Amino acid sequence: MTSFFKFIKEKQFSQVAVLLLLLVLLALGAIPGYLKGRWEWREPARIVTLKELRQIRQKGISIPGWKTVEQREQEISAHKWSYQLIQKEGQQTKAIVLLLPQNGPRDQPQVEWSEIDSLWQWQTAQNRAAEFTVKQSQASASSNTEIKVQANFFRGTANRQSFAVLQWYAWPTGGSASQITWFLADLSAQWYKHRAQWVAVCVLLPMEPLGQVEKTWNEVKSIGQSVQIALMTGPLNDSKLKNQKSK
Repeated sequence: MTSFFKFIKEKQFSQVAVLLLLLVLLALGAIPGYLKGRWEWREPARIVTLKELRQIRQKGISIPGWKTVEQREQEISAHKWSYQLIQKEGQQTKAIVLLLPQNGPRDQPQVEWSEIDSLWQWQTAQNRAAEFTVKQSQASASSNTEIKVQANFFRGTANRQSFAVLQWYAWPTGGSASQITWFLADLSAQWYKHRAQWVAVCVLLPMEPLGQVEKTWNEVKSIGQSVQIALMTGPLNDSKLKNQKSK
């Protein structure tokens, strides 16, 4: 028994804490509906910007400081992503941005990173958790809140080509590579009768074969910030929701 608790303490504390928080939030959300004879989860709140999200596959997004060289719909496993080849304005630097937008109110992040892995069949190295921030004022003049994004950052190598890779799920008030973090954000949003609509993002920046991925961090972070801002000002912009609330 002692060894079990030691294992929980050392290896599983954060996961157990998230699980307990999730159970509390579920109880808070479900009990009122149950007492009133209805279940809120049967009909989840609608996605206000669903039309804009679905258009990402056909049109991609406009990324500040970058021009689109090529954009197409890319089938990856069971999903259709937006494949966007971009080039930095005034420079030769190019990158790839893969986007998978939410397709409906019941659509949840699931196996997106596994699908990317299966497409590229790459070997990964130098993996680490990464974090960057954007100012909400860059997406909305009405707020100066700092938005935090937690992502996966690593080197992916396939067919002698190496990429610095940055992956996360973006939503209007933040972002994370973890499905659980999005779920908690969406659960909190549904408490207020709206949603944390999401887009899976994978940024790939070509780099020196088998080189040190940390050397690319500033450039990759800059692209990540630009993509997050583009999504927050575009298909993730919940100004429609705010306008509805003010009426």
